[in-house]
Amino acid sequence: MLATLSRVKSPWLSPDTFLGYIIGHEVRRQEVRVFCYISSPVSAAWKLQVTGGVRGVSSSCTLCAKARGNPKKREMSEKQLTRHFVDHRHVKLVAGSGGKGLCSFHSEPRKEWGGPDGGNGGDGGSIVMKADRFVKSLAQILPIYKGEDGQSGGSKNCYGRNGSPTFISVPVGTVVKEEGRTIVDLSEHGQEYLAVFGGAGGKGNRFYLSNENRAPMTATSGMVGQERILLLELRTMAHAGLVGFPNAGKSSLLRAISNARPAVAAYPFTTLNPHVGIVKYRDYEQVAVADIPGIIRGAHLNRGLGLSFLRHIERCRFLLFVLDLSTPEPWTQLQHLRYELDQYDPGLSQRPQAIIANKIDLPEARKKLETLRSHVTERVIPVSALTGQNTEELILHLRELYDGYLQGEGKPTRW
Repeated sequence: MLATLSRVKSPWLSPDTFLGYIIGHEVRRQEVRVFCYISSPVSAAWKLQVTGGVRGVSSSCTLCAKARGNPKKREMSEKQLTRHFVDHRHVKLVAGSGGKGLCSFHSEPRKEWGGPDGGNGGDGGSIVMKADRFVKSLAQILPIYKGEDGQSGGSKNCYGRNGSPTFISVPVGTVVKEEGRTIVDLSEHGQEYLAVFGGAGGKGNRFYLSNENRAPMTATSGMVGQERILLLELRTMAHAGLVGFPNAGKSSLLRAISNARPAVAAYPFTTLNPHVGIVKYRDYEQVAVADIPGIIRGAHLNRGLGLSFLRHIERCRFLLFVLDLSTPEPWTQLQHLRYELDQYDPGLSQRPQAIIANKIDLPEARKKLETLRSHVTERVIPVSALTGQNTEELILHLRELYDGYLQGEGKPTRW
């Protein structure tokens, strides 16, 4: 094309016009859609005329280009969270086996009887569980883990490479059990537990060389790695736990006093997994409050959500019993809740606690509040999770329970 342009000598046919004619002819003949055509030697006047009205389109234009912003991530629903949140898992751990030892003899020119030179095999890789505060669920835990096997020994006294250890990251607060017996409690970030040991590597015939046996023919295989089946249970780490029957308003109350956003609806068992919210104070102290899914009568017999969430209450240092003032006799709820906790773990209901009378905004709640106070000896805090009424008193009393916990334990827990 450049050669053709160089031979053009006509004064009325400029190189720009001739180039535009060729491009327009090719576009019409092949019916090719022109998305973008930017060329400095060609003017825009003849480009629209030659190409038949086909506009140049640029992908860098704001109106035509794809939006390049990070769209706001939608909050997952409770059903989606259920698929991601797992608080117990059975896992089979198989450590790596040791490598085989080699039986060989050194032989080279002018040194035919060099003696045994078989190296030992490498040790198998172990499996280690490590608590990680950035992991929030056991959903990523696989059902089976297999450690790396050690390599076999080589000639010339070469030892096999050891298998690399396998690390399993679990959430902080994971309890490891075997056959119903608690083995370890991973309650601190970075805490490690060596679950299964890798098999020892086999010995080569060089290992058996002695003054009595100058040409040993013995070589052993590596040992098989340890194998165990463990149960991992995640217990929510929180200072306070909201305990109550379904539809008592625990999730709404957690939204009112903290930054957590659990699902709220007007039907039972809205919360299917625990949520933890952080209550912040002006002195930069933080108190973690857990929303435990609703407990029903017979929960210690695995009814309803049953034992799957009763274990989360064991981690809470003090309890907040949430009672529903819209029920005919709210004081009976407190008796049933304490009974279920004591049946699951004797003495669990005797921890430092507070009684929260929710839904105080209802018309009939005032009379029931006075009757409730006459049936119990503990402090009763009336609140309304819907309107936020009297939540300041609850937050201040929560700080009093937290300060008393620090004085009794002497070791604060940071969240």
